[in-house]
Amino acid sequence: MLTSAFYFIAFVTIFFAIMVVVSKNPIHSVLYLVLTFFCISANYIFMLDATFVGMVNVIVYAGAIMVLFLYVLMMMNLNAIAEQKRSVLFKISAAVTGGMLLLVLVAALKDANLQIQGSALEAEQRIGSIKVLGYVLYSKYQLPFEVASILFLVAMIGAVVLGKKDNSTKTIGIEPVK
Repeated sequence: MLTSAFYFIAFVTIFFAIMVVVSKNPIHSVLYLVLTFFCISANYIFMLDATFVGMVNVIVYAGAIMVLFLYVLMMMNLNAIAEQKRSVLFKISAAVTGGMLLLVLVAALKDANLQIQGSALEAEQRIGSIKVLGYVLYSKYQLPFEVASILFLVAMIGAVVLGKKDNSTKTIGIEPVK
């Protein structure tokens, strides 16, 4: 029963993730991403018994970050006329960045073997524990945690810069005094 539930949640998660990439409308992509985050949270809560991590995922990612994405998309006023052609350098830098992200993910997955000493009952109690999560997060993964916080700060500053209106070229019907 548990295996079939995992496969169902995994299938729905992968479906919504593919719809994020395939969707032509950026607003629909963000909404599919919200559904993907909800499915990932369901996997945390029901399959891994990590209720805290699942709730934090819903609050932080499906809540705050997705609202920020929606605001940025609405402020950017994306349409076909305003869309520019991307240069070759832009495409190469995007490919290099994606390759580095893939490299980091492969290294993290290679290092992510679950080593729990002790009895099975003790191991089961430690898997969803907030104390263990905090210890691992602030000891072994302190640098990636801090880098992620700086990345979120830069994303917020970028959203403010993108949303800032340029008032120097617009007039409201008043002639400048010469």
